[in-house]
Amino acid sequence: KDFNNNAIMTSDGSGNVTVNAAAMKMTPAFMAYLSSDQTITDETWTKVSIDTEEFDEGGNYDHSTYRFTPTTAGKYFFYATICCRSGTNSTLKSGRAAFYKNGSALYGGISELSTNYGVSQQVTLTASFEMNGSSDYVELYGLVDNQGGSSVFESDYSSTNRSTYFGAYKIIE
Repeated sequence: KDFNNNAIMTSDGSGNVTVNAAAMKMTPAFMAYLSSDQTITDETWTKVSIDTEEFDEGGNYDHSTYRFTPTTAGKYFFYATICCRSGTNSTLKSGRAAFYKNGSALYGGISELSTNYGVSQQVTLTASFEMNGSSDYVELYGLVDNQGGSSVFESDYSSTNRSTYFGAYKIIE
């Protein structure tokens, strides 16, 4: 209990503990993924159409605008992976990923092949930053530098797993 005799945690007597204090919960939180391949314009920053929610604790991820707008202020941990692919073997030069906060790039990463170009590669990105809990929003953007064929954000690798995804959760302070 806290100083005002409020229950911070409760137990059902069988070892199942429930956290009651909102400040101790790592929510809002979400995890979503790209459900089908997204063809994009080569060498152009493009919002990734992360359209399918795995979970969305708090209902703060909009799968139609591909935007996370948490309603609780605080520090958040963000993570994402984009699978970048070319339509032709040995033409993919690089893939890039970036978190855009309120419409501007904030953190980014690149995976680059120097001389032996490939067909696909994943770019993984993580970062932690502050959100105001009212108007701040985050989106995932990517870029494919392809020397021939189509440029694609791939939804699954060999139809066996989710290859492009985006998530976040509030960090306990």
